[in-house]
Amino acid sequence: MEIRPTTDQDRDVFVDTLHAAFGRFPETPAEDGGGVWWAALEMDRNLLAVTADGRPVGTAGAYSFELTLPGGALVPVGGVTAVGVLPSHRRQGVLSAMMRHQLTGLRARGEALSVLLASEAVIYRRFGYGPATYTRRLTVPRHRGAFAGLRAREADAPPAGTVEVLRRADCADVLEEVYDRYRRAQPGALSRPHRWWASGAGRPPIAPASRYVALHRDASGVPDGYAGYSIGDSRTLTVDETVTADDAAFTALARFVLGHDLVEQVVFKHLPPEHPLRWQLADFRAGEVAGDTDWLWVRLLDVPRALTARGWFTDGELVLDVRDPLFDEHERHLLTVRDGKADCTPTDRTPDLSLDVSDLGSIYLGGTTPSTLVRAGHIEAHHPDAATAADALFRAERAPHCLHWF
Repeated sequence: MEIRPTTDQDRDVFVDTLHAAFGRFPETPAEDGGGVWWAALEMDRNLLAVTADGRPVGTAGAYSFELTLPGGALVPVGGVTAVGVLPSHRRQGVLSAMMRHQLTGLRARGEALSVLLASEAVIYRRFGYGPATYTRRLTVPRHRGAFAGLRAREADAPPAGTVEVLRRADCADVLEEVYDRYRRAQPGALSRPHRWWASGAGRPPIAPASRYVALHRDASGVPDGYAGYSIGDSRTLTVDETVTADDAAFTALARFVLGHDLVEQVVFKHLPPEHPLRWQLADFRAGEVAGDTDWLWVRLLDVPRALTARGWFTDGELVLDVRDPLFDEHERHLLTVRDGKADCTPTDRTPDLSLDVSDLGSIYLGGTTPSTLVRAGHIEAHHPDAATAADALFRAERAPHCLHWF
């Protein structure tokens, strides 16, 4: 078996092989060639596994993204995607060979981090990835969607902005601009390169599927948030995603969709676990939580570079004993944080924590506490205060969240 990079001439073979791996057929692309998820593929970053007689049996791809870290740093990451092996060649080492080949290549490109969305949660830990951001769905019956009374000072204040309804096709440029400002301030968010919007790749509101957009403008008339939505036959209004610069814009958009006529319930598809919307409702039990799941998985490829790239909010020291079985590496790092910046150097000091690189990926953005993984038996704490110190050190300024699908 050979694993080789692809070119633009391999696009059809790559797409067909991947669909066959999942037992599906490619959807029909739009006349302009856009509107399908693979329209944004970067063929110079993809791999094909082929047999000795040249038959393709596996695929693995990657996108070029920026990831926003705690503290606001933006770093390039490889967004792993389109990983599949034909049913006839599973459990024969094809996937492991592709993933090792791919991760070695990502390191060679100089990327300190890799990310993915896991189709199955049991697959990617063995390749060093750990779940790092989470998302949930919130369903609110419209007749129970009243907001709690405002504080007197807020009730007397003039409206902070306006909401207008547009068609997705008429405001794609505005959506792209608003999303880009949002993702630069949100830990865990990924960039959406212009080619995604231009080609209609991905899911709504990037994809050109029919959607209405509630666009929020601040008091100066500047767009600072949107909610892309559709209404189904069951009189359910589904919000694909809500992107806002602040809580005030989100509240205005939530009030708008919850006040929509001829709707029985509103579904917010992607909210971070600690989002305050339920607390804003007069009836706390009106918001039914479902679909509580992982979203972005993170893999550290260069531990010192990754740890020194993010911002930190507590001074301190930790000795981390990190195992990376895929690369047969076992290294001990002294992490020293002062005034929001970190140094990470080799050390032979006694470790505070021993952990797999996948667990380091889970705690890296601050969305999973080290103490949770200590209690779960993933991380070994070598003294009673180690987990508490690590919790304080790895916290982020806000919960990481990722909306982008890839």
